[in-house]
Amino acid sequence: MNKEINELRKKFIKYNIDGYVVPKNDDYFTEYSKINRLKIISNFSGSAGLAIILKNKNYLFTDGRYTIQSEIESGKYFKIVSYDKIINCNLFRNLRLGLDPKLFTYQQIKDYFLKNNQIKFLSNNLIDEIKNHKVVKSIPFFSLKDEIVGESRKSKVNKIVNYLKKNKADNLFVTAPENVAWILNIRGGDGPNSPVPNSRLIITKSKKIFLITEPYKVKRLIKEKIINKNKLISTNDLPEKILALSGKNFIIDNKYC
Repeated sequence: MNKEINELRKKFIKYNIDGYVVPKNDDYFTEYSKINRLKIISNFSGSAGLAIILKNKNYLFTDGRYTIQSEIESGKYFKIVSYDKIINCNLFRNLRLGLDPKLFTYQQIKDYFLKNNQIKFLSNNLIDEIKNHKVVKSIPFFSLKDEIVGESRKSKVNKIVNYLKKNKADNLFVTAPENVAWILNIRGGDGPNSPVPNSRLIITKSKKIFLITEPYKVKRLIKEKIINKNKLISTNDLPEKILALSGKNFIIDNKYC
């Protein structure tokens, strides 16, 4: 662990930062992901936590469930702090902290860091730069029958479209995989402990459904005509595709976006 911390600190000069923030969640905001960056840098294996590595000190924020565990696993190199202290954090001030913006909501960044420090968005995740991950391809997404889940995807989409029209919105952007799973009645194998289909979804008021994920995951769904091949969006193409939509008014959940 000390080796990884030193390797990370070497990058501070290159990126002109005073520290780096590492959350537990991945870019789909799931706690249990196949890549555990927080454990790589801190050795902490709990389900909730956030590490901040500075030039001369490290902090690990977690909750009361992990008081003893965090001290055992990470206390040698990290000061353990209660999670509630992360709000408007004043343990350090006037620093420029780097982070991967895909792993945070805007509200988190505002609540945690912007009162006393500055944030610099880094397109490259620095933990990924110092540690190579071997990620095995997940099993393809699969669908569940209506009688198993209790409500058809068509019924759910109709409810969403009615909600969009009622709120004078053009599109719903669904960013939490568990919500995508519920709407489309699909499952996947992207999480180590649950059948999560890592994906995002756009539903328009005209009932068009755009699934945002990697193409290899949805071959079965396309074959079963659950998703139209023309409505599949690769993750890297998302910004361009959003700009091409006719409706510009989006509803999002700011807890997951």
